[in-house]
Order: sequence, then C-alpha cells, then structure tokens
Amino acid sequence: MHSLKRQNGMTAIGWMIVLALIGFFVLITLRMAPAYMEFYKVVSTLESLEEETGWTEVSPQAIRRLLERRFDISFVYAITPRQVSIKSVGAYYNVTAKYEAREHLFANVYVVMKFNKMIRIRRN
Repeated sequence: MHSLKRQNGMTAIGWMIVLALIGFFVLITLRMAPAYMEFYKVVSTLESLEEETGWTEVSPQAIRRLLERRFDISFVYAITPRQVSIKSVGAYYNVTAKYEAREHLFANVYVVMKFNKMIRIRRN
C-alpha cells in the first residue's frame, strides 16, 4: 500500500494569525520608540550636567535653570525641571528624573512605561 502524502505549509488562517502577531508587535514598537528616545534625551541631559565643569554656583535653582534650557533645546516634554528631584546628600546633590509615559495602542489599551535616572553632582 501507498502511504498518504503529508501536507506541508501553513493554512491561510495560520498565516493570518502570524501576520496579526507581527503587526501587534510592530504597533507596540512604533508606539514605544518615541518615549524611549525621549528618555535617552533626558539621560544625556542629566549626564551632561554631571560632566559640567564651569559651575560658578551649584544649587538646586542653578541645576533647574540648566535643566530647563537643555530640555528646551532637546525638545523634552515628558518631564519638566520642576518634576526632577534634587536632594542634598553629603557633598553631593542627587538629581533624579523619575516619570511615567503612557502610550495609547488601540481602544482602551495603553502601554505604561516607567523611567528612572539618578546622577550625582558635587556641591561647591
């Protein structure tokens, strides 16, 4: 007797499921990428403050002024300088940018991303 031929490949419904999953992950990536790029701008701004050498006065007000200017230049809108926490710890200021970003996917489904970056700036 002859054996039955085996079918190879996917059905149309199988392809639709695979394409739907790929589309879903592409949608999530496209919605989340701008928030991560903005967080990269926040991180680079904070790290530039950490490397700043021309400080005449190191105070929370001076730090916020510099943050405001640099956030404006970098087009950072997810966090404001007032939301950045500046705490005095010994001979340093701990500058912490901690915030959430919410991105709408579809209907009532959102992606929530939490970002947190802390640097230390030496006090005068």
